[in-house]
This record gives sequence, structure tokens and C-alpha cells, in this order.
Amino acid sequence: MSNTRIIIEERSRDIGDFLVGRLIPFRKKRMVGPFCFIDHMGPSQIGPKTFMDVGQHPHIGLSTLTYLFEGEIVHRDSTGAVKTIKPGNVGWMTAGKGVVHTERTPKEMRDGNIYPVHGFQIWVALPKDKEDIQPEFSHTEKSELPSWSEKGVEYTLIAGQGYGKKSPVPVYSDLFMIQLISKEKSTISVKGNLKGEIGICVVEGYIEACNDSIENGNMLISKVNDACSFTMGENTRLLLFGGAPFEEERHIEWNFVSSRRDTIEKAKKDWINKDFKMVQGETDYIPLPDSTLQSKKS
Repeated sequence: MSNTRIIIEERSRDIGDFLVGRLIPFRKKRMVGPFCFIDHMGPSQIGPKTFMDVGQHPHIGLSTLTYLFEGEIVHRDSTGAVKTIKPGNVGWMTAGKGVVHTERTPKEMRDGNIYPVHGFQIWVALPKDKEDIQPEFSHTEKSELPSWSEKGVEYTLIAGQGYGKKSPVPVYSDLFMIQLISKEKSTISVKGNLKGEIGICVVEGYIEACNDSIENGNMLISKVNDACSFTMGENTRLLLFGGAPFEEERHIEWNFVSSRRDTIEKAKKDWINKDFKMVQGETDYIPLPDSTLQSKKS
């Protein structure tokens, strides 16, 4: 996934136990645990002439997580991985010292019809001692993810650990990402079930917290680690995410994440000089944005 857009942050607000904003990073909170970028994709449509075609672009120092509710994406990367990511499955690509990948609509969905697409593309920063590891890709089927019901709420542990369970997705730090789906109004308490900083993304429906109603499209960040509680509305879908924060600051420029600025500068030069290993069978190339080059000159 490529950070090709400028994120215009909506006004964030403080409602007591939570900070409320659009997506991360936003002004009052740059990261939640190791999570440093969250992009809500859709709900939208592709076809008959408009498709997802994100060409070759690089990453360093992070893992990407792709999770879809609707639609399909073909992932190809420079490790040789080729995989169609379908709803409920988890695509997890670890960039480490450097990887290049593409994301495209499958051929079978380019048949003149219209198809829905909806999901999340997420960046998770790597621990400092893992930033330069070899790149790799893993794909986890929906059936392999821990799922359970509790008080009328359906839970799926997408990645990491929580509620006494562990996802098979090969993460590198203490984190969690969990989907919750309610049919009826339900009170949720995460105390004792999740560790570290906690974010709540309202995908569909609404939640109530601190005498305020927060509708879909917003994100809440708990100001008290490990102990937030809230009420899910009926027919609501949430993503809970977070974990233990890193001690070191993370620098983010374009698609590069690192605890060291010089590593990012080297990655920029390597991409300009086309020194990254590219994706077999792909020929296009997304250049380094002019804004990134200008930031270096200023």
C-alpha cells in the first residue's frame, strides 16, 4: 500500500476519557502502540472502467496489514509473493530493510461489472532491532483467526494477542487488532483483556462514550491504557487496535518508516536510483513525490 495522498486531518476533540479524530496520524496522537498509519478504503465500487492499480512502490521499517470486508486485491511483492487477498483474510507484509509491492484489482473483476470494495490498509512500525530484517509476506485465512461470541458481540482477533487468545499472523511486537460486530446495543470493557494503548475505529454504526455519541468514520484513542469502556450501538462494527508503544520516536516520510532519519534518506536515494529489488513481471514505477524531495531541500 502506498501513501500517495495528503491526509487532511479533521478537527480532533477531547471528550474526557478519549481523544476523538479522523484517522492516525492526527494532530494530538501520531501513533497508537506500534500502529502509525491507518487508511479506511471505501466503502466504494470498482468497475467497469475504474480499478485499483497501485504500481511498484517501496517500504522500509514497517509491516503492512490489509484487511477487507468486501472486494479483492491482488498483492505482488519483491519477495516473489503473489496472493489474492479476500474478505476476512489477512495480508501481512513485513518490509524490514526494504520491499517493493503492487496492489491491483483481480483480472476476473475486470469483466465490465461493478464490484464493492471496503477495508483497511494499515502500517505497523517495526521494533528498532527488527527494522532491518529481511522482507517477507504472509497470508492468513479467515478460518485460522480466533473468533468467538460474548454477550451478543462477535469478536475476531485479526493480529496480535488479546482476550487470552493469539492470532497466527506473524507480528513482531506486543500489539492487537480485533474486529467487533454487534447486532444489539452492548457494553464493552477491555480492562484485563488488552494491554497497552488502545484505539477504536468506528467502521459502521456508532458508539457511546463519556456521554457522547461517536459515529462511523471516526477514531477514538483511550487516554487511559488498558482500562477503557464504552457502549456499542446496534448493528455496529469496530476495530480495536493498539499495544505497547515504542521508546524511540518513529520518523515517517512517504512510504518509509524508521527510528533513524539517515535510513530514510538512504531509502529515498535508493528508490530514485532504482536500487531496490523490483517485483517480477511488473514494469511501472511510482516516483518519489516532489514534496518529499522539497522537504529535504528546505
